Amino acid sequence: MNKKAALLLEDWDPFSAGPHAYDLEIADVVAELQLLDHPTDMAKRIREIYERSYSLWIPLEECMQISYKLLAVKYEAKCIISL
Repeated sequence: MNKKAALLLEDWDPFSAGPHAYDLEIADVVAELQLLDHPTDMAKRIREIYERSYSLWIPLEECMQISYKLLAVKYEAKCIISL
């Protein structure tokens, strides 16, 4: 699950900084993914993490899109484990 989530975040590239520019932020977001289950909460944390590092604002709508994708990966992993 963590690898899939990290790949989604690597592809996201909200500031067009290129590959491997967000390694620390990705690690922080994946850690938050373990704790959060609500898309809005996840989106707010994503925005806070990236904003803290880059001092640039990301619209919450963009964070919501990636949040839904990350939570889908999380729930898919939970379903596989439950089977």
